[in-house]
Amino acid sequence: MSEPGKWTQFRAQLRKVLALALPYFQSDQKWKARALLAAIIALNLVGVFMLVQINDWNRVFYDALQNKDQPVFWEQLGRFTYLAFAFIIIAVYRFYLTQLLQMHWRDWLTQHYMTRWLANKAFYQLELARFSKGDQAPPDNPDQRIAEDANLFTSYTVSLSMGLLNAVVTLVSFVGILWGLSGDFGFSFNGQNYNIPGFMVWMAVLYCLVGSVITHYIGRPQIALNFQQQRKEADFRHHLIRVREYSESIALDKGETVEHEQLGGRFSDVLSNYLALIRAQKRLIWFTNGFGQAAVVFPFIVAAPRFFSGAIQLGQLMQVSSAFGRVQDSLAWFVDNYSSLAEWRATTDRLTSFEASFQALQAQQTAKPTVGTTDELRVTDLNIGLPKGGALLAAKGLQVLAGDSLLLKGPSGSGKSTLFRALAGIWPWSQSRITLPADFAERGMFLPQKAYFPNGPLRHALAYPNTPDVYSDAELEQALRHALLPQLTDQLDTADTWGQKLSGGEQQRLAIARAFLKKPRWLFVDEATSALDEAAEATLYSRLGELVKSSNGALVSIAHRPAVAAFHNKEWALEPSPQAGQPFQVVAS
Repeated sequence: MSEPGKWTQFRAQLRKVLALALPYFQSDQKWKARALLAAIIALNLVGVFMLVQINDWNRVFYDALQNKDQPVFWEQLGRFTYLAFAFIIIAVYRFYLTQLLQMHWRDWLTQHYMTRWLANKAFYQLELARFSKGDQAPPDNPDQRIAEDANLFTSYTVSLSMGLLNAVVTLVSFVGILWGLSGDFGFSFNGQNYNIPGFMVWMAVLYCLVGSVITHYIGRPQIALNFQQQRKEADFRHHLIRVREYSESIALDKGETVEHEQLGGRFSDVLSNYLALIRAQKRLIWFTNGFGQAAVVFPFIVAAPRFFSGAIQLGQLMQVSSAFGRVQDSLAWFVDNYSSLAEWRATTDRLTSFEASFQALQAQQTAKPTVGTTDELRVTDLNIGLPKGGALLAAKGLQVLAGDSLLLKGPSGSGKSTLFRALAGIWPWSQSRITLPADFAERGMFLPQKAYFPNGPLRHALAYPNTPDVYSDAELEQALRHALLPQLTDQLDTADTWGQKLSGGEQQRLAIARAFLKKPRWLFVDEATSALDEAAEATLYSRLGELVKSSNGALVSIAHRPAVAAFHNKEWALEPSPQAGQPFQVVAS
């Protein structure tokens, strides 16, 4: 009853591999990919042909030694020279083209997953999915899937598939040679005489079949251990990166001891799993090395009676040994590559789950804001939920008109920032009917409390997400001065980690400088001045108000300081429902 289950698992694994592999060979690079693959297959076939020629050379060369035939000896040395030279050329270009195919495939697959990860806010949605009530956990460490798993999948798929092809072709080519050389094996049992033709072939098959079955049962735990090892390595590396990113906060909190304990715990998990993997590999190596060493003498033991009886000469004995070795190597491909197969399967499973996460996002039915034809933001029906289930916010009939400056108020945790996310169309648990102004895509902008700044020259951090060549130096410098950062005007070409070098207040002012640079009509400010003193906050809010007023736009803010209310003429208040368990209500005033 277990075999149908195993066959089903094999077919499922094959479907996973094909689903990951076929898109590249059907992409816009398909002809280059297919040409490289065809060339590699051809070189593998020619390489096997050369091995057949070398096997025949063994017979003639060793017969010449046994017969002390000097002319044939020197003739065969000359023949070996060009056979070896041809084999070297084939091996070099087979390696070169294989590496080229792996490189181009990795390039395409990495670009493919980077595009999917960054498209439609998938990178954000996948992180949010960690907090949802769904049964299927989102993929861990997407950076590892893109950077490492894509590389491992392409390299293992090419090397293992070509290795399997080479093993099959070698088996087909040498099994006939071995069959012809091995002769019949006769024996008597219970008064009857029996003959087994191609005895060496059947011995090779039996030898490798037993070896493959034993290898599978010894090495099977490596599949799960490899999967866990990749995951634990990525978790450890991710926490190291977080310590670097939040180095100042950790230093101020004197959190070195805690971080050391947490990093030590994660690294202990890495080593613990790795030790289990080493032990599993050790058990497998015990068997595979013994299997390989026994295979060296096994054909001599089986063929020795015929050699000592004079039925075959030394050259034929060496040819039998060579042919048996080739057949045995082909049949033992599974044994020799089990560790690689285990790691390849773990990598395939990780990429398959990554692919499934994108498909799950596509299937997710989330209401997106629509673009209207007028100068207003209209909320006809607002229903915002929580990741774990339940309702957070509800409202009907809200609008923001051109010329408005609106303050969003409410207690902490009531959903103010989440409302902004719904308006931006990035909150997946929203079934609201929201209509955006006609020019919102080009002229809308959100300022979060903590902005992102790419590492590099300051002009790149200021112009983000646009390229700095869109703006002149004069525009960049003017935006910095408007944001109360005149000290940075001479550092536009200075490369640094601005998200760490600048203080919290400077980071918020640099984010506001982006608004002065891009001149949006519809500006949403989510506590983007919380780290500033009141005088700087008042100056910047005044300038932001003038900015949107000059373009007949609107300013919508989230802020807790009472002084900010003076820069707004309307309010939305988030008030708890009188009924327990009901969502907050957004009330316009």
